[in-house]
Amino acid sequence: MISKRPKIGFVGVGSMGQCAHLRNYAALPDCEVVALAELRPALGHAVARRYDVPRVYPSAEELLANEQLDGIVASQMYDRHGQIIAPLYQAGIPIFTEKPLAGSIEVGERLLGALRNGGAWHMVGYHKRSDPATIRAYQEIQRLKQSGELGALRYVRIIMPPGDWIAGGFNDLIRTDEPLPAIEPDPPASDMDAATYRQYSAFVNYYIHQVNLMRYLLGEPYRVTYADPSGVLLAVQSDSGVAGVIEMAPYESTVDWQESALIAFEHGYVKLDLPAPLALNQPGRVAIFRDPRNGATPETIIPQLPMVHAMRQQAINFIRALNDEAEPPCQAQEALEDLKIARDYIRMWKGV
Repeated sequence: MISKRPKIGFVGVGSMGQCAHLRNYAALPDCEVVALAELRPALGHAVARRYDVPRVYPSAEELLANEQLDGIVASQMYDRHGQIIAPLYQAGIPIFTEKPLAGSIEVGERLLGALRNGGAWHMVGYHKRSDPATIRAYQEIQRLKQSGELGALRYVRIIMPPGDWIAGGFNDLIRTDEPLPAIEPDPPASDMDAATYRQYSAFVNYYIHQVNLMRYLLGEPYRVTYADPSGVLLAVQSDSGVAGVIEMAPYESTVDWQESALIAFEHGYVKLDLPAPLALNQPGRVAIFRDPRNGATPETIIPQLPMVHAMRQQAINFIRALNDEAEPPCQAQEALEDLKIARDYIRMWKGV
């Protein structure tokens, strides 16, 4: 049985490891970060001093050999997951990584095989699912689907133009001048040439969040039905026939972050606005528009949400999952489906 205050080990404390993850876990009373592994020794010890982590190891292997851990947070480059994450599964300890699951479907499938052999589970860091606004929007969508008061769900639109995703989140990043030891990337997808794979990799690095969020908001699987030749838009249809689009870079904002989702019913909608991924103490915003018809006055409701940012809530969700208090918001098995959707999009867009 895992204790109610699980012991967490970190594998890698680079920029995202520090500012998206360790900063949040170290501030939570419900877990204990007992050790970290970092290939750059000076960086590892400096980060450990900042966040009061008792022990530092030069490798994940030494970390696992010397610590009794309840969970592992491994923020690593996704196209190295096959080499770095697969061996961690052998410890049989639940693990958290950033998105996406891997750099290709093939590597993702190999990871799932290794995960089954290890006997634990793998939570993938789609932090948008942990934003209080997304949680509230999802609850309202489910309620409206069950009540039918606004009619049927008809359409989901997600837009995420490039912008300032960091929003000051790296202001306190600890850096050293140590070079990062070279780690060869996982092999590229065998069904793509080099140019196509670069496009695929760029897409999953940036827009896999929206691919995953689309499934979450629809509440069911979907397929790609259209890829705009300009690369701005992809269209989808859910298993039950609901239409959806993901708009990619229709414009760019250099000093702001303008990500949103519209979930439209026949007589109203839920609108979700999300903050920059590394913004602190800032949830998204939800607006619920209802048109009761028959001469009644339409209304827009904007729920007040707690001032908790998604990365912090994501850490809380991982701890709750370790304690069997809740399911992980997204596990590796579902994250593989995102890689497949991305592949279908690239195939439809580029014809290969």
